[in-house]
Order: sequence, then structure tokens, then C-alpha cells
Amino acid sequence: MAKILSGTQISKEVLSDLQQEVTEIKETHPDFRPKLVIVQVGGREDSNVYIRAKCKAAAEVGVETEHIRFPRTVAENELLRGVELLNADPRVHGIIVQLPLDCDNPIDAGKVTNAVSPLKDVDGIHTENAGRLAHGELENFFIPCTPRGCLELILRTGMDLCGKHAVMIGRSKIVGAPMSALLLSCNATVTVCHSKTERIDEICRQADLLVVACGCAHLVKKEWVRPGAVVIDCGINAIKDPSHPKGQRLVGDVDYANVKEVASWITPVPGGVGPMTVSMLIKNTVISAKRELLGTLRNNLQF
Repeated sequence: MAKILSGTQISKEVLSDLQQEVTEIKETHPDFRPKLVIVQVGGREDSNVYIRAKCKAAAEVGVETEHIRFPRTVAENELLRGVELLNADPRVHGIIVQLPLDCDNPIDAGKVTNAVSPLKDVDGIHTENAGRLAHGELENFFIPCTPRGCLELILRTGMDLCGKHAVMIGRSKIVGAPMSALLLSCNATVTVCHSKTERIDEICRQADLLVVACGCAHLVKKEWVRPGAVVIDCGINAIKDPSHPKGQRLVGDVDYANVKEVASWITPVPGGVGPMTVSMLIKNTVISAKRELLGTLRNNLQF
């Protein structure tokens, strides 16, 4: 029976360590005030839930947050102008654009996220940051929050990724592609599977590590998993459940109840990767603020 990788618990530990670090820095540098700005268009309730979670986690650490909400009627150029103003604000260390955009007018979401300065792109989705990761550069840029959180979970199992066969199901720009690049940088041998992959079950059975982010409820079955494999489930899907007060419940892309019988470690849904994504966002914001502080100290020393 698999051991449970609780993202909820590990996230609390990460935030606690960050809170201590921020407190210690403020003792010698009282003006150290990490700040995260969340840009939202419209008011989708699911987005509001995520935003509240981010603000709550930031407050626990001592990171200031500002939630800027644009109306659904905002024009693309107006939204881009708002992002540029945040880029130019030295008090802001991290900027995220809450997706999906809830707008009436046509807006290119990729254009908006790429308008965020790579130096403040704590989501790690700017083309420049994505390119650095693809090239194996792991210094002085931001790793996307979900892959970074997944890696933290994997390392907590004690697994040495060097030489291990990792199978990534999913190739999205947010999770699949950066996760596979991150695993490669850790010297794992990586196979990427997707909706067009043939004999995907056979490939999965070869994996020492299986990371799943395909958006398909309970896709990965017990028979797909090699005994003793580590399984990281990034999926979150709502399925009908008459026994639940809301008539539905959240499940992952892995058949958790059965796969946990053969895996060595497995993440639950909810309570697995999700909380780690939030804590990594706050961690990236603190890193950004530390870089800005270090740059200021270096400039002062030059004088």
C-alpha cells in the first residue's frame, strides 16, 4: 500500500520555513517587503477561490498581496498597460495573471502573460523563463509553480531521479512541458505521453516515476502502474457523485483508490499537488524580493 504524499502538510512546512526566512531578513533589513500582485479579469468564482488561497498563504509568510480586478469589458491594450505599470513599480516583486480571463472582448492571454516582466514572472510561464528551463538553466529565473511543487514532492520521497525512468502524461505549457524539462535537468530519462500516444499503458508500466497532468478523470489504472512506482497526480476533475452534498466531487487523473495498492508513494486529490502550487508561488515571490534586495546591496557597495 502506497504512502501518501500530503501536499497539504508539506506546503505548510514550506510556508513555515519561508515565514522564518522573511522574519530573519526583516531583522537586518526592515524595508524588506515582498509583494505579490494578482491581476484578474472578470470575477469567475473558481478563480476567486484560488486567489483567496494565494492571498491567505502569502499572509502567513509575511508577503503583501494586492488583487487588481479589471472588469469583463476591459480592452486588451488597457490590460497590457496595467501590466506595464506593475512592471515599472519597484515595490512589486511578483505578478501573476489569473487564468482563464473572464472577458467580453477578445484578449490574447499569451500576449498578456508575456507582457509580465520575466524578472517578476513568479508563475514562470513567460516565454523567456520557459526557454531557460528548456535549455536546462536552473539559476536566476522562475520555475513554473506546479512543476516546482511536484519536484518538491518527489524529493520528499527520497527518490534519486538520476537515471530513473520518468513518464510524463501531458504536454501542456503550464505543467507537462516544463515538468519534463525539469525532470531532464535532474538527469532522469523522460518519456512524454499525450492523447496521440499509442500503447500508453505499456509505456506507463516502465516508469519508476509517473507524473500525470492530462485532465482526464481516473485515466491511469492500477494495471498501468509498475509496482513500487512513485505517482504524482496533477489532475483535478469534477465528477458526479449523488452521495456528495454538492452532487459532485473532485478527483484526479489517477484511479487513486486502486493505484495506491501498487505504488510506493502517491499524491491525493485534493490535497496533493494543488497546495504545493500555491506555496511555490509564494516561494518564487520571496526569491524575487531577495534578488531585488541583493541587487540594491550590491549597488550600494559600489558607492
